[in-house]
Amino acid sequence: MKIQNILYIYLLMLPLASCTHVSNSGGDAVIERKIENLLSDMTLEEKLGQMNQISSYGNIEDMIGLIKKGEVGSILNEVDAVRVNALQRVAVEESRLGIPLLMARDVIHGFKTIFPIPLGQAATFDPEVAKDGARIAAIEASSVGVRWTFAPMIDISRDPRWGRIAESCGEDVYLSSVMGSAMVKGFQGDSLNSPTSIAACAKHFVGYGAAEGGRDYNSTFISERSLRNVYFPPFEAAAKAGVATFMTSFNDNDGVPSTGNKFILKDVLRGEWGFDGLVVTDWNSAREMIAHGFAADDKDAATLAVNAGVDMEMVSYAFFKNLPEQIKSGKVKEEVIDEAVKNILRVKFRLGLFDNPYVDEKRPSVMYDESHLAAAKRAAEESVILLKNEREVLPLKETVRTVAVVGPMADAPYEQLGTWVFDGEKSHTQTPLAAIRSIYGDKVQVVYEPGLTYSRDKNVAGIAKAVSVTAHADVVIAFVGEEAILSGEAHSLADLNLQGAQSELIAALAKTGKPLVTVVMAGRQLTIGKEAEESDAVLYSFHPGTMGGPAIADLLFGKAVPSGKTPVTFLKAVGQIPLYYAHNNSGRPASLNYKPLEEIPVEAGQTSEGSSSSYMDAGVQPLYPFGYGLSYTTFKYGKPKISSRELSSKDVLTVVFDLENTGRYEGTEVVQLYVQDKVASVTRPVKELKRFTRVTLKSGEKKTVTFELPVSELAFWNIDMMKIVEPGDFALWVAPDSQSGEEIGFRVID
Repeated sequence: MKIQNILYIYLLMLPLASCTHVSNSGGDAVIERKIENLLSDMTLEEKLGQMNQISSYGNIEDMIGLIKKGEVGSILNEVDAVRVNALQRVAVEESRLGIPLLMARDVIHGFKTIFPIPLGQAATFDPEVAKDGARIAAIEASSVGVRWTFAPMIDISRDPRWGRIAESCGEDVYLSSVMGSAMVKGFQGDSLNSPTSIAACAKHFVGYGAAEGGRDYNSTFISERSLRNVYFPPFEAAAKAGVATFMTSFNDNDGVPSTGNKFILKDVLRGEWGFDGLVVTDWNSAREMIAHGFAADDKDAATLAVNAGVDMEMVSYAFFKNLPEQIKSGKVKEEVIDEAVKNILRVKFRLGLFDNPYVDEKRPSVMYDESHLAAAKRAAEESVILLKNEREVLPLKETVRTVAVVGPMADAPYEQLGTWVFDGEKSHTQTPLAAIRSIYGDKVQVVYEPGLTYSRDKNVAGIAKAVSVTAHADVVIAFVGEEAILSGEAHSLADLNLQGAQSELIAALAKTGKPLVTVVMAGRQLTIGKEAEESDAVLYSFHPGTMGGPAIADLLFGKAVPSGKTPVTFLKAVGQIPLYYAHNNSGRPASLNYKPLEEIPVEAGQTSEGSSSSYMDAGVQPLYPFGYGLSYTTFKYGKPKISSRELSSKDVLTVVFDLENTGRYEGTEVVQLYVQDKVASVTRPVKELKRFTRVTLKSGEKKTVTFELPVSELAFWNIDMMKIVEPGDFALWVAPDSQSGEEIGFRVID
């Protein structure tokens, strides 16, 4: 390293007394002074270089040339520790200012050890699962030099046609807020500057999950009130949890692309929430504002993005190439660039990259550590949802001697990892077939015939073979679902039925008369009403990851007891979309007793049949509601008692009740607290989840459960666009799902 660079970095590291940062932290004050000193020595080109993120590619010499000139601030997709160090060494020791690179990678639900997809983690209703999964992902990814991930994705997702619902925490505002915050804490650890911590990124800001028609990248039309009441809260929770970075979304909302939206990036994110981290575009989304018809060309796109509050662009080079001219012409002020660079440097300092830019190449591998695999198995176990269990087919009894395993997902190691897995390896994946054989093969005979080679296989020739192996079986376990590629980014579907000939396979197996257990592994909720009806038991597993096999095997044989709950509403038909539990009532709320279509007489009179907001052919009831999931045991809820029937906005509502395990197995119940604001200045949802907790009880055990809910959390953005608690009548429910429970009234007074 040049002597002047060594001296310069040494001076930067000296403790400094004054503070330009709003934080009272002494450490932040030091960082802010370092940032100011470094910024004062940067050329415009070096500033724009910090705002430039490129993707790693084959020719390392080309990248080295750019880094030496200070033209790169962050590199995507480099996961070889040797190459990471080589590139970092150029930045730190051979560029003029020695500013380290920020190495980034999509580490969404695991690096090598793959956890259930985020939708599956949400099904656990267990923040510790989300936190542990992110922590393990950070430990593994940081060991090769990755210090920034683009997760958690906390878009509220209420349309299963949208493939990226797999990457979300589902439809609920509170659940997404809690699970997203837990992921932030897991990725970032106790301190960002720990070598095992990686910067989290709250994405996609904002409204991306409401893409019109469920088509990825499509426009959204969300009012400001809905943004504030539904789509903002998970992001605000992530900001409060200390998330280091935000990512803008691809979509335009009400005609304004997020990457050029001053309201969300400056007014809300920076102004209202006080976020001082880094905002990055999604892949090429700055230039895509041209296709939106919002920007005329690259210069216009770069100008709109940085003036709106974007700090770094992902891969498009529009900033670096066009902003010098825009600054010269006065369309962009250099102070805007300075603020962006400060935000970038702040994250780099907080990550400790200036002190420890390199990764230890000789460190023993942390991949697939036994503790990591155990945590992944626990997550998978808790994520599986028991949707049906007639005649207590599950868990499998000791009288079962022969098990027929069929279906294309029984032994599909790549597919069960799910979407957004760049670094997981199918060679380390334990499938259900392999797990049943290895764990329970000494207790039961396992016969296997897939019937279909993959989920989209339409060749029915193999179904007869699958049926034939059931002849001497005591139970049939059919593993169906969808391949990993069928969900995720750019993988939207109009038809949510089982793909290929899987439905025909289930129908053929049902006709054998043998007890049929159907296990679905998928990236979204599918329309499985027909298959569920034909099955004796149904387990649903959102792609469960590396340890999905042992988890499902233990659930089937009763070593583990299902506790997962639906994080999304399951539909009877695609035509019911959008269908979610926290909807507003119409003036003619849907009746549950609608007349079936076939019962309407021919030439019926033109009346408003039923006079309610419903579908003549499907009603409005879901196949399975939000928060639903069975157990091998049963739970009895005692009558809840509340602390007061009248409360002020400063009070805390306490709800106390007994929960008893009345069944034969130890089990865990996810208890849920819902609230409704009965009358307000704008219509409010019929129910909103406000608290949940997991309660584990032995057979016959009873526990007292307590929820504490500050009345202030009943606030919403009202008709005057003010966030307040409006006095009036409220209702609450303590229940095992969003459709159950006894209504209890209370009142909020001035």
